[in-house]
Amino acid sequence: MGRGDGSERIVSDADADDSGTGILHVDMDAFYASVEMLDDPSLRGKPIVVGAPEGRSVVSSASYEARRFGVRSAMPVSQALRLCPQAIVVLPHFDRYLEVSRQVMKIFSDVTPLVEPLSIDEAFLDVRGARRLWGSPAEIARAIRSRVQLETGITCSVGVASTKHVAKMASTICKPDGLLVVPAAATEEFLRPRPVRALWGIGPKSAESLEGRGIHTVADVLDTPRDVLDRALGPAMGERIWHLVRGIDARAVSTTHVEKSIGHEETFSEDLADPAYLRAELLRLADRVAGRLRHGGWEASTVAIKVRFADFTTISRSQTLSEPSDVGQRIGDAARELLSSIDLHQAVRLVGVRAEKLRPTGGGGMGLWDDDAEWRRIDDALDDATARFGKGAVTRATFLGRTERGASLPSHPRPPEPSDD
Repeated sequence: MGRGDGSERIVSDADADDSGTGILHVDMDAFYASVEMLDDPSLRGKPIVVGAPEGRSVVSSASYEARRFGVRSAMPVSQALRLCPQAIVVLPHFDRYLEVSRQVMKIFSDVTPLVEPLSIDEAFLDVRGARRLWGSPAEIARAIRSRVQLETGITCSVGVASTKHVAKMASTICKPDGLLVVPAAATEEFLRPRPVRALWGIGPKSAESLEGRGIHTVADVLDTPRDVLDRALGPAMGERIWHLVRGIDARAVSTTHVEKSIGHEETFSEDLADPAYLRAELLRLADRVAGRLRHGGWEASTVAIKVRFADFTTISRSQTLSEPSDVGQRIGDAARELLSSIDLHQAVRLVGVRAEKLRPTGGGGMGLWDDDAEWRRIDDALDDATARFGKGAVTRATFLGRTERGASLPSHPRPPEPSDD
């Protein structure tokens, strides 16, 4: 979710000039919170926080009413409730979000085959080839917004521009429930007053590096010599930003998504210091990550873990596997080995397991024998049970009798696979 509360929203007039455009960025408004309000109309107009109610989880989404108090995603729920004591905490329902996401993505694909989902609630569309059928880019954007609200009951915001970068910036500025069109000829005029933090790809550290040199807006970047940008951001990022602030973005809308990583994190309901329990939880998370790898037809070459301590200090470690794998035990063993290299000097608040450097399953060919054959049979049984009876129906014996002490959530959930309907 974005961090804006909609107070500085800018939208286009009905007769906005869309000459030279053709790229749309469609972003659902406070998606998780909106779905919860759709299913429970009594929540409408109220400050909603989607997360676990015990206060140790993080905010997955928040309504705009809550955002106006400073509530934002990834914030601890306890902090959100201090900022907005009247907020209503609602448990997340990811299966329901995936269901609505599938409806939305189907609407996009009805308009153009050139759809690039970025996440469960946003996508790029290239509509340049759909003009004869549906009208100009701005007309198509208005039709999409109308259809999404009519068919799903929730709203979206759309940026229309000549490039992906500008379209994404535009959709953020017009949220919630807005449309902002940036004609190609007005790209520089649109970009110049924007803060450097609004640039796609500029994170907090990069922004601080620029701001420390007196570079606060895109106009400042335009006036900055290239070598200064390179020193502030590194040559690769310096070159990228130099082009983006000039409206130069050659990236096309890509319909083929290549997973970069798959991960799960768990925030405990209370800080834990028991290494044996932490090791078991890493294996549990590894099983979930491996299941998603197998479902997507991927193998991981690298395993990474994240450990966040009680004081919010966060440590990451990674390890390259001897052979790419989608086996839960293999990924779990690597995760636990990485944990052993970390000094557990205080209790742990969160752990996470991530599979990285993915490749298609079997991409390296088959060896003469499979050292993980037994573990694969166990994984096959878990997959079969999950398909037949749902998640959690079957688990490892080592987890039996354990009380759930936190919430395991997917990191950056991907959009659902297209339906066969």
